[in-house]
Amino acid sequence: MRLFILFLKGIIIGMANVIPGVSGGTIAVVFNIYDEFVNAITLNVKKLWANKKFLIPLLGGMALGVLLFSKFVTILYENFPVQTNYAFMGLIIGSIPLIFNYTRKISQQKKAGPLFVAALVLCAVAGFAVLMLFSYFEGKVDRSAVENAIMPVFTAKLGFKIFFAGILGAITMIIPGISGSLIMLIMGVYTIVITSIPALFHAETFVHALTLLLPNGIGVLTGLLVGAKLISLLLKHIPNHTYAVILGLLVGSAVTICPGFKHIDSIPTALSCLLSLLGGAALAYFSSKSENKSDNGSVVKTEDKTESAQQ
Repeated sequence: MRLFILFLKGIIIGMANVIPGVSGGTIAVVFNIYDEFVNAITLNVKKLWANKKFLIPLLGGMALGVLLFSKFVTILYENFPVQTNYAFMGLIIGSIPLIFNYTRKISQQKKAGPLFVAALVLCAVAGFAVLMLFSYFEGKVDRSAVENAIMPVFTAKLGFKIFFAGILGAITMIIPGISGSLIMLIMGVYTIVITSIPALFHAETFVHALTLLLPNGIGVLTGLLVGAKLISLLLKHIPNHTYAVILGLLVGSAVTICPGFKHIDSIPTALSCLLSLLGGAALAYFSSKSENKSDNGSVVKTEDKTESAQQ
């Protein structure tokens, strides 16, 4: 029975991971499996095998959840590209208060002195600047891909980009409150991946879709194995600075994904875009607000579990 429940939880987490701005890590906290999940993901093969009854149904459910929901997101992009972008922009904006709250939380052993605050600001600015720089070089191509929901021709450069985005997406998925899909959206590969998944089920596009998805799948696996330990260390030793960088990325992503007003040519379109923006912001804000108190505690407990397991 537990295996079936884990499978169902995995499906819901997978669906959440498809939506930029909705955190699979937060959903894992809601289901009270976050600690066990982060502790089970390791490069230690013996430990992975020991946790097979937990990982196999959970990861299998996550994969199914991604498959089920990816087609729906593709349909939205094909029929309502502007409204969908505004909804995703709202999801990003709605996530900012939670991350800001994590950034400003100071442990009892530290005092929020001028240097500490300045370091947080610099980290946030660095995250914002990196995203703006990346957007400057890649923004036009990425926005075109989002608006047209197409599968581009595979190149070595694109394959590396998809692979690297998979790594970062998997690593950030581990952090409660942060969406792995959001990171892939920031890097401009989200629509490529989300369009390629349903294309696997058509013979004429299978090879093309598989070629685009393989680098992402390898990157996600690599990010999960390496990222669990890395994120645990960062959140343990410099949690405020880590969240400050993420905050800068979120603010920058809200700017880069904004579709502007050039496609809003009527009152109904304007209203639908406004409702999409507000709806996305409300969904992200209220879904994360309930986790605001529990997420940090889960991270701390995960650290303790991970350390004791390795000793």
